[in-house]
Amino acid sequence: MPRQPRLDAPGTLHHVMGRGMERTKIFPTDTDRTDFAERLAALCQQGHLVVYAWALMPNHFHLLVRTGARPLFQSMKQLLTGYVVNFNRRHKRYGHLFQNRYKSIVVEEDPYLLELTRYIHLNPLRGGLVPGLRALRTYPWTGHAALLGRGDRAWQETATVLAAFGQKRRRAIQRYEEFIREGIALGRRPELVGGGLIRSLGGWAQVLALRRKGSQVASDARILGSGEFVEALLADAARQEKETLRLPRKVIALPTLARHLTAKEGVAEEELRSGRRTREVVKARRLLCQLAVQGMGYSGAAVARFLGVTTSAVNRLAVSPELPEVRKYLKAL
Repeated sequence: MPRQPRLDAPGTLHHVMGRGMERTKIFPTDTDRTDFAERLAALCQQGHLVVYAWALMPNHFHLLVRTGARPLFQSMKQLLTGYVVNFNRRHKRYGHLFQNRYKSIVVEEDPYLLELTRYIHLNPLRGGLVPGLRALRTYPWTGHAALLGRGDRAWQETATVLAAFGQKRRRAIQRYEEFIREGIALGRRPELVGGGLIRSLGGWAQVLALRRKGSQVASDARILGSGEFVEALLADAARQEKETLRLPRKVIALPTLARHLTAKEGVAEEELRSGRRTREVVKARRLLCQLAVQGMGYSGAAVARFLGVTTSAVNRLAVSPELPEVRKYLKAL
């Protein structure tokens, strides 16, 4: 059965999860965790993501993020590709690190922003990485400490969550910590990360209540929210898809695109496909990757074959911060 496309739009709230292949440890050392956190921080500082909650576990991670104008898949590709390249170099290994593609669930903000913040920040306690709430207060690999005003995580957005617990910061922090404490007894909360109807409606209680009434409700394994939220989101996604299909995407052969770019950028064609790393050549190569992959729909592998480089190198250039010239070239070509 083909997998469904991701749901996304500017300002969408997502619960994102990624796991290591065959339970491989993806964060075996603090150096690895620091690398991942710094890459996540960079995405926040660039305005691509707003992070409300996060947790780095030995073999998986959780993020609760809101997207900016840039689609989630581009930010996640930048985060995970860069992390895997450095991870493999540090640990002298090759190949894939993560199991399949990451999982993302579109979240209805009220009430699930707070529920997921609690669920995510209790992961280290549930997983036995910390012995209790006192230790969790200073544990550096979740966003819990930042919400308590501890640690150096200025990139994490804390005001939204704390505002739900009161206007005065000190009292809001106390109430937030009480909220976290109450969540311990709730256990693993499968309805927050499980599939299909259960997740779409927020748990079996809601599913059974509606079934008893004979109600038919919309559900989708990619969504955590009410039936009304699911219906509205799917209708919006369908509308966006139709609009996208009506927009003609101009595709130019890669050799033609390369000739056009090199002439405009003052770089020889053979330099573009060589190993040269002068400032002008690197910029032209990055432009070609962004135009071909993001603008025209070429696969990273196709562009890599044309340039004579690795697919991961093309993907890194394609998802790096967009050069201002990209829009200009797309209109002119």
